[in-house]
Amino acid sequence: MVLGYIGLVIFVYCLLAVVYKFETQTGSGIATKMDTFWFMCVAVCAGYFEFVCESYPGRAAAITLLIIGTMVFAYIRGQVASVFVDIQDKKNKGLSRLKNMEGHFVLCGWRPGFEKILETVLVSNPEITPDMIVLVNEAPVEQMEALRDDIRFKEVHYVAGDFTDESTLKRAYIETAARAMVISDQSKKYSELEIDSRTVLAVLTMENMNRGIYVVAELQSAKFEKHLRMAHCDEIILTQDYEYSLLATASSGAGYSNVIKSLISDDADSGILIFDIGKEYVGKTYGELRKAELANKKEKGVLVGLLLNSGNFHQRRKEALREAQKNPDINTVISNLQKVKLLKSNEPVLAPKSDFIIPKNAKAIFVRGK
Repeated sequence: MVLGYIGLVIFVYCLLAVVYKFETQTGSGIATKMDTFWFMCVAVCAGYFEFVCESYPGRAAAITLLIIGTMVFAYIRGQVASVFVDIQDKKNKGLSRLKNMEGHFVLCGWRPGFEKILETVLVSNPEITPDMIVLVNEAPVEQMEALRDDIRFKEVHYVAGDFTDESTLKRAYIETAARAMVISDQSKKYSELEIDSRTVLAVLTMENMNRGIYVVAELQSAKFEKHLRMAHCDEIILTQDYEYSLLATASSGAGYSNVIKSLISDDADSGILIFDIGKEYVGKTYGELRKAELANKKEKGVLVGLLLNSGNFHQRRKEALREAQKNPDINTVISNLQKVKLLKSNEPVLAPKSDFIIPKNAKAIFVRGK
């Protein structure tokens, strides 16, 4: 390749010598070496002649320079276009490197109807914009291209690869992500056991790479629930259990399924809503909180209970350590850490008694209609 470029330069130089030798003796206007060089630049780069050659050797050399210029620039344009096409192709296939991201949402896995899942995530989380979402999966290329052709998901980022692999998660900047969701992956012909095993492995990897991330995971079978609990997964969705429970309640003919559908709304302003509780209510009773919410002019909905131990496990553990520093007794430190470890994350308590004491890391559960 290098020898070819050197040969081309020598050949062009020889053509220049021919033009200079024969055209300086005619009335073409080429009188100096600088005129010859300028003639070559215009012929090669612009594709036309600044001077009209009059001698036959000069004309032959000029035509050759014109052809060389056309071929060289056609090659350059082709290479530049190829680079841009390659960049876009890698982006569409999820192989390009993302720009630095922080505080984003990582959605791992794929299955039929994935567009509806992505749409619901955006509707239920108005604070999340499409450019804050990173998809990580091994779905068929045509499926992801069709998804990203949708104007709603045009700005969604995509990383192709195995979401249980650390290097793939690094490409999705999992270390700086705020939240992650792992859905039961059906991008390949996995068995139910393999699907849930991959989910557990992905959660373990994420928690190891980012202790502050909030992770939600979907399981096909309850057999793996304890493994996710040990991995400190913040929320666990047991799809089959929910499905069986819904069918069981619907069989009673009392309309439970319609009530549940209204409670699990697909928007952020109705159904079951969860709000933070002011620090001033920590240590006070549920009855006091209920009275305060009834007197509050802001329409949050109807207070129905509390969500205990909300947030990320590792963040609660740090809080326990900070509390222990105030009382350095080793027994107190161990006791606080054991309490954090044994407490169930995001545990709902519906309609507790009025004298129930509101602990730290609790949130209020409301129900609001459309």
